Amino acid sequence: MKLTFVSAGAAQAAVAAAAKRDGVEVAGSFGAVGAMLEKYLAGEACDIVILTRKQIDELAAKGRVVAQTVVDLGAVPTSIAVRASDPPPAITDEASLRGALLGADAIYFPDPARATAGIHFDQVLAKLGIRDRVAERLRTFPNGATAMRAMSEAQGHPIGCTQSTEIRATPGVRFVAPLPRGFDLVTTYAGAVSAAAGGREYAACFLSGLASSLS
Repeated sequence: MKLTFVSAGAAQAAVAAAAKRDGVEVAGSFGAVGAMLEKYLAGEACDIVILTRKQIDELAAKGRVVAQTVVDLGAVPTSIAVRASDPPPAITDEASLRGALLGADAIYFPDPARATAGIHFDQVLAKLGIRDRVAERLRTFPNGATAMRAMSEAQGHPIGCTQSTEIRATPGVRFVAPLPRGFDLVTTYAGAVSAAAGGREYAACFLSGLASSLS
């Protein structure tokens, strides 16, 4: 059986694991939530939509997804990462976060306009008062998974920030810690069956199993 997704990149690893377990073929788009929402609203066909809970609720209210199938999939913290071969910096407060970022020669993160983690991290840099100082070191990518893969292959002393699920799913990078209090962000993701899905019952069953595996 095949299921098609329009999904936040933060859920990609979990979807792949559940699909492998259930013998399901997965297709579709995974990426920054802003870009995925745009794709879905533009008419990209899929069986299951996974976005932030707020976005899913808005789609349900408009009848774009089946409201009865909406389910939370988990809360994901925006977090710091380094290459697997590098020692993890201490990220416990504002001073240590600022020091770690200033000490890196490249900073990898997802789209600061359409990715949840990218939008937030761009604001963190501004709040820390270092955005102008590190501007030439910023390396942005369409989504967190792409940013982490690029960082894993980088030279020098890079650091990255994206959703923890994307960090943990990428070989060659190491999860360090969620952003410290005052700079933290935890995003709840949810899924729903598309109102235009063909096999609604099968899609709903898979989505329910995915939620159960993550609880």
